[in-house]
Order: sequence, then structure tokens, then C-alpha cells
Amino acid sequence: MMSYLPLLLVGILFPVIQASQLTKCELPQKLKDIDGYRNVTLPEWICTTFHISGFDTQTIVNNNDSIEYGLFQISNKCWCRDDQNPLSKNICNTTCNKFLDDDLTDDIMCVKKILDIEGIGYWSAHKALCSDKLEQWLCKTS
Repeated sequence: MMSYLPLLLVGILFPVIQASQLTKCELPQKLKDIDGYRNVTLPEWICTTFHISGFDTQTIVNNNDSIEYGLFQISNKCWCRDDQNPLSKNICNTTCNKFLDDDLTDDIMCVKKILDIEGIGYWSAHKALCSDKLEQWLCKTS
């Protein structure tokens, strides 16, 4: 029976382990609920997330006076709460660590609030790198 213990542990722990690196072909399905919201298209989101997080849901960046979390680099300064900034406005009413998993539901809810309040300009990479020539960000399958 002891020889099955490692297999049992792997079987129990495996569902908890999640990939953090997405591809531009996986993103359209994951971001379908935000496509067109405030006139921002999927190719724009794919381009923007590539430039800010490299499609990595576990990206954390120290940015001077704030820390930015996840695929969308959501800041602890205003949008979420963490131990580093307990006085955050926490407009999205969540902990920042929620933006580090592969369930993008809470990320997208927060992104919509950011778009409503700040607009797409919140993500500086968008204007500089993702406002034209977007066909390269479409997934081409053969």
C-alpha cells in the first residue's frame, strides 16, 4: 500500500498546479467576456497583455510606489488590496493575489471597472504598441 502513496499524492495535488503562461491562441477564449467592452477588441487585449505581462498570469511587477499583479498588471494602489498597501482604495474589492491564478473571471470584472473609470489609457502599452497593425495578434490555426 505504501508504494501507491506517491501516486495518490500526485493525483490529489495535480489539479492544484496550474500553468501560468498562456498563448495568443488561448487568450481569445479566456477573454471573450471582455471583447468589445468600451470598444477594445480582442487583438488589442492580446497585444496589450503580451507587452505588460508576457501572457503570464503570475507576473508581479514593482512599479515605484505600487505593485502590479497578473495578466493585466492591476495595481495595488487603487484596484486591489495586499499586505504592501493596506490603505489601497481597493475599488475592485478583492485581494491582489486573486489576479495571479488562471481563473480570469475576477481579473475581467476588475478590468471592466478600470475601463469604466480610467479607460484603456490605464495600460500605457496599449497606445504605444497596440493601437494599429493588430492582425499579427490574431491566432492563425491551420
